[in-house]
Amino acid sequence: MLQKMTDLNYMTLALEKAKECIPTPTAFCVGAVIVFPKEAKSNLKNEDIILSTGYSRELPGNTHAEQCALEKLKKDQRALLKDSIIYTTMEPCSERLSGNLPCVDRIISSGIRSVKVGVVEPDTFVKKNIGKRKLNDHGISYEHIAGLESECLKVAEQGH
Repeated sequence: MLQKMTDLNYMTLALEKAKECIPTPTAFCVGAVIVFPKEAKSNLKNEDIILSTGYSRELPGNTHAEQCALEKLKKDQRALLKDSIIYTTMEPCSERLSGNLPCVDRIISSGIRSVKVGVVEPDTFVKKNIGKRKLNDHGISYEHIAGLESECLKVAEQGH
């Protein structure tokens, strides 16, 4: 019998992806999972579908977890994003010190409808992340998934 995946299960999967990051003193180790939920009207399979996963620095170019998960999507999966959820172990960034496009902007332009986070971004590198506000301003729901905060933060801060 198949077990129903919950938000906490998907956040745990994102945390496992975060653990694959190579630690660095100048960035967080974050994981992300993009899910096309069975509740979506266009989902004919009647089960959640994991579209993509990612972790910080997985792809070349000082990449973040959300960026990697989005870039790894297959072309035909992009249309599913309007009904999809991204689980990320840390609140998506609203500013990149490297000059790269912030993850919040990537999520907004992707059409993802919902963001679920494990922990709010600490002020370690960027003060006052406005990711939640920016997502909400664009009609994207934002939800904190309780239960893994200390582990998300512990993994994120590896190498600091």
